[in-house]
Amino acid sequence: MQSRFPPTVYLSACDVIHLVQRFGLSRCIAGVAERIERDFLRWPEFDKSARVACHSSDGVIELMPIADAQEFAFKYVNGHPKNTRRGLPTVMAFGVLADVDTGAPRLLSELTLTTAIRTAATSALAARTLARPECRVMALIGNGAQSEFQAIAFRDLVGIHTLRVYDVDPDATAKLVANLNSQRLHVIICNSAAEAARGADIITTVTADKTNATILTPDMIAPGVHINAVGGDCPGKTELHADILARADVFVEYEPQTRIEGDIQQMAPDFPVTELWQVLSGTAAGRKCDTDVTVFDSVGFALEDLSALTFIREMAAQLGIGDIVELIPQTSDPKNLFSVLGPQSADHRVAALV
Repeated sequence: MQSRFPPTVYLSACDVIHLVQRFGLSRCIAGVAERIERDFLRWPEFDKSARVACHSSDGVIELMPIADAQEFAFKYVNGHPKNTRRGLPTVMAFGVLADVDTGAPRLLSELTLTTAIRTAATSALAARTLARPECRVMALIGNGAQSEFQAIAFRDLVGIHTLRVYDVDPDATAKLVANLNSQRLHVIICNSAAEAARGADIITTVTADKTNATILTPDMIAPGVHINAVGGDCPGKTELHADILARADVFVEYEPQTRIEGDIQQMAPDFPVTELWQVLSGTAAGRKCDTDVTVFDSVGFALEDLSALTFIREMAAQLGIGDIVELIPQTSDPKNLFSVLGPQSADHRVAALV
């Protein structure tokens, strides 16, 4: 009898683009944010670990695993800031959902576009939780591939209506302004990070260089500001001056990973931080008063990818899109993998070639 192997659904980049176009980017960001919040509220149910990273002089390649009692997920993702010189994205990703009880892969999906959506969704969720409720002006420092997603997420989920934007590359800023032209946002082009931060309620840094950079210094930070630090996401890559962290309340996704990769890698191992799920669940305080400076030191965590994967799987099922792929060889006898090679043995095949 042929084994009844569970099908693996494949969602290509074209499938996910079609999905976002059909449902709308705003709905997808909001849906992923809702799913992330729901999953963070059951944080203890997950088997968590820091991602596995292979570093080179030009970038990093990472695997990000996580599981609960039902599903295992992982994401393959890279970060190569020099890729744009070759006509390649800085970040490329794909992901898998598998059944925990059998290990069978059930979903294989693009995650490059989806990662941009889930990163923006996580940022906005954290800001909605930690920033002052009347925030309306955001500085957006770093105007690359992630910037439009951040802008739209903060418009829809936080209420931002004015962006003060800056990038060392004027072409990146011009691209951002053009893409946001019809997005109901007032965009002010600034000539420096300091100018962008002036008057901002929220400061988002999403720079790409793999360096210990100092994008923000203490003199740029007014009382009550919330900082959404997204770009520092691997060892040796930071964006914030250490004195900003020392005077702020700092919130992270998964502390063991952020200690290695986030801006808090600059700080002592016992520097106090709070995991975001604790604030969402009410087990820890977030912002205590309007003059507090809060920092979300975001490096991206695998649970956010699981949330995003389950969301796009559900949306794809509603649209009836996705292909079935034979990722695992099918055999009538699962103990006889050799049989899938056909009636001839490997020795006979080699002899025939000789």
